[in-house]
Amino acid sequence: MMYRVPAVLNSDEVAAFNRELDKAPWIDGRATVGAQGAQVKNNQQIDTRSEIYALLQATVLKALQNSPLFFAAALPKNISSPLFNRYQQNETYGFHVDGAVRNNGESGWMRTDLSATLFLCEPESYEGGELVVNDTYGQHSVKLPAGDLILYPSSSLHCVTPVTQGTRVASFMWVQSMIRDDKKRSMLFELDGNIQKLKARHGESEEVLSLLNLYHNLLREWSEI
Repeated sequence: MMYRVPAVLNSDEVAAFNRELDKAPWIDGRATVGAQGAQVKNNQQIDTRSEIYALLQATVLKALQNSPLFFAAALPKNISSPLFNRYQQNETYGFHVDGAVRNNGESGWMRTDLSATLFLCEPESYEGGELVVNDTYGQHSVKLPAGDLILYPSSSLHCVTPVTQGTRVASFMWVQSMIRDDKKRSMLFELDGNIQKLKARHGESEEVLSLLNLYHNLLREWSEI
């Protein structure tokens, strides 16, 4: 399943973030990809050795930690250090699959259950640049407002279409979830969402408490920690 997480960064935060991005050093995006990806990847990424990278990735991680919807959808056990890419002048990233595991520095190896893209510029500021994801329900094209994030299974084939005008900038990262199975994670997300709606509509009740108990018992049963 794919989940949109709105306003991970608000408009003021996006503006401040982009002012910092303007100072960042960019390198060939193929520096952080394997042999298969290098054949279809043509973009730029922020140099992870730069001081500004440390500031930017910490800002993204803090924003994710402050997003209840992101937590509910991903149930993260481990989040990779966010990276940043830029597409312009017909740059693109053809269909590819993300590696099943990756080295996350001091945290060691992590399994990639979910991929996430945080859009950092408005969709009308560039042409092309759609994130296209193939899954069991078909092909989905995604192009979100600045500050919004899309979360989707890392097992999906996906691409970024050529940017024919303007510049597309985004942050991207991977999540190892406490719930490895997509279907179980989806059921927990739906259950949690309905619990929150019932609480908002009717307040606390025995029925809400029973559903909350069910949610946590399922999470306890299925989680890998």
